[in-house]
Amino acid sequence: MIQAADIREWRDHDVVDEKQRKIGVLEAVYVDTTTDEPAVATVRTGLLSRQRLVFVPLDKAILGPGYLKVSYAKGLVRKAPSIGTDDVLPAGQEEAIFQHYGMTYQPGANGERQLARR
Repeated sequence: MIQAADIREWRDHDVVDEKQRKIGVLEAVYVDTTTDEPAVATVRTGLLSRQRLVFVPLDKAILGPGYLKVSYAKGLVRKAPSIGTDDVLPAGQEEAIFQHYGMTYQPGANGERQLARR
């Protein structure tokens, strides 16, 4: 399992898919609020004048020399829910991220968010 502290050290490194195609650059890590384990990363994509942050799950992610390899295809990640580079993830958009990747969304018992940025 990749530790949150380890991934933070990789900020600004390339994020690639299983075929080594560059998706973008690692921006931030969101942890599961229940386990405090890394769950989702934001990846900076787009042209310099129109960049955005797309979300990609970190299950099965592999750290390499200067890159983070995720287990999702570049095309799928690029179509994922996104936010602006200066924005924060609204609570109402969390579920859309999980749905996009066919994952189950499980907020806390009292409706707490499942993701927290670290």
